[in-house]
Amino acid sequence: MQKVSQEYLLLFNAITDAEESLCRLRARLMDAQRQAEELYIAGNDAGPFSKDI
Repeated sequence: MQKVSQEYLLLFNAITDAEESLCRLRARLMDAQRQAEELYIAGNDAGPFSKDI
């Protein structure tokens, strides 16, 4: 079996960590989008285009 270099392991672990972070960020953004859509549908949107202004 061939030994894996330290450089490869460092890069592999950094890429794996970044990929996991991006997956968590994607999930958070999707959750925020869902919540914003629910607020808008419920009529609780207090944004700049709200009809209550």
